[in-house]
Amino acid sequence: MSARRVPVMILAAGAGLMIALAFAGCCAGLRINMTPSYPRGLWQIETLDRAAAAGDLVFICPPDTAEFERAFARGYIRRGLCAGGLSPLIKTVAAIGGQQVDVADQVSIDGRPLPGSDIRHTDAAGRPLAVFAGGVIPAGDLYLHSDFVGSYDSRYFGPIPASGVLGLARPILTLSP
Repeated sequence: MSARRVPVMILAAGAGLMIALAFAGCCAGLRINMTPSYPRGLWQIETLDRAAAAGDLVFICPPDTAEFERAFARGYIRRGLCAGGLSPLIKTVAAIGGQQVDVADQVSIDGRPLPGSDIRHTDAAGRPLAVFAGGVIPAGDLYLHSDFVGSYDSRYFGPIPASGVLGLARPILTLSP
């Protein structure tokens, strides 16, 4: 074997190993969060054998809509394995079907203020953000929230179908900001 081929073979073997580990991690429900909405690091999708409830921290696939394509184009979300080629979101379920969401300077659910829900009218790049108007959450939908000030959540895209829930989000190895 020539001296040139050895580094190439080592590189190829290393790349193959990384791909195999990534595939195995995906099959085991492991995901890496690189967004600031929740601690960055390794998370696991834990099976949810009941309907999502308020307070649950979930992985959820966004619906394949023009709104989420716009979010991808603006860099709010990344590519992934959900419908439309988007990445699942990690969000807390703040309200479920039948609950009243009111939006003003911050969000209230059934008359109670939602902590960390101040509304922003522009994103970090100064582009306008459409704000969800509020109302009763339809049956089968979830209102999602993160208390990170710059989070792209239901304050802006509104409720989304609960059918997109992949499972509970459990931190495995994360770094606090």
